[in-house]
Amino acid sequence: MSKLNGKVALVTGASKGIGAGIAKGLAGAGASVAVNYATSREGAERVVAEIKAKGGKAVAVRGHVSKAADVQRMFAETKKAFGRLDILVNNAGVFEFQPIEEITEEHFRKHFDVNVLGLILASREAVRHFDSAGGSIINISSTTTSITPPNTTVYTATKGA
Repeated sequence: MSKLNGKVALVTGASKGIGAGIAKGLAGAGASVAVNYATSREGAERVVAEIKAKGGKAVAVRGHVSKAADVQRMFAETKKAFGRLDILVNNAGVFEFQPIEEITEEHFRKHFDVNVLGLILASREAVRHFDSAGGSIINISSTTTSITPPNTTVYTATKGA
């Protein structure tokens, strides 16, 4: 029996990279997985197909984590597909590096809306969907908060938050 058999996970930003790897890992441990994407349906469907090809259960759920209505829909679709929610992995994030003198309000808001507000909105919604036994919320951060590469002022601030 796998560690996560019978558990349901939602992974934000799971259509590629680290999020895709996390989704596949959770599925490999027995969880049913909702693979969230904001723009890359093809990427999310590819991750879902890989999970299913190995005998796992997965669905793709579209939604932008910085929009409350999208977040509510993502969780509703997850619950509709699998009947419950046990795990949220807050992985969705953006990173665009700019020298400090080129940072705009738009650049700032884009990063904080996804990397900070998105985490809060998704966590708030997850708590609403956990049953009386509770659940797990895993937040993905970055080592940039300690190594601070050049031109990462806004990104580093969001990951520190």
